[in-house]
Amino acid sequence: METAQTTQPEQARLGAYVEVELIDERGNREPMNFDLVREEHADFDRGRLGVQTPLAKALIGKRVGALVPYRMGDIRQVRIVSVRPSQATTLENTEEQRQAQLQKALDAVERTNAEVFAASYTGKWGDYDLRNDEP
Repeated sequence: METAQTTQPEQARLGAYVEVELIDERGNREPMNFDLVREEHADFDRGRLGVQTPLAKALIGKRVGALVPYRMGDIRQVRIVSVRPSQATTLENTEEQRQAQLQKALDAVERTNAEVFAASYTGKWGDYDLRNDEP
């Protein structure tokens, strides 16, 4: 004899791909979808929402169909449309990428500062000419 299994709607959790509707104060709905990931893998531009964000905290543990109160800007509620296992196969460490980008920006600032200083420097032997790198 086969037993009937009741399938519970999937709940939002780490490692899930979540589709939601953001509902504003006028009742307008805007779709949004993302993978719920650990903070070190979060990159919203790539559809990866960190589990420590306010939106993720509001959704974790809630099931498909849930209408979750969420106040951010003109958004008042979020409805969970679907939840399924994430399809993201590789999650690079975005913290390393952020540090590399930060270092690149700092290097550019240092070079700019050096160029500004050199361009404004006048010494007893003459001005420093940035265009002429030859001795």
